[in-house]
Amino acid sequence: MKRTLALVLVALFTLSLLGGCNTMRGAGEDIEQGGQAVQDAAS
Repeated sequence: MKRTLALVLVALFTLSLLGGCNTMRGAGEDIEQGGQAVQDAAS
């Protein structure tokens, strides 16, 4: 029983980390696009 609970907790933790990586990647792409827009406006 303890082993099953530990495996479930590890799986949930891993999934949350992977979800966080995807969210940060999307935020980075949005920031990059905003910076590109500023550069284009300055030109």
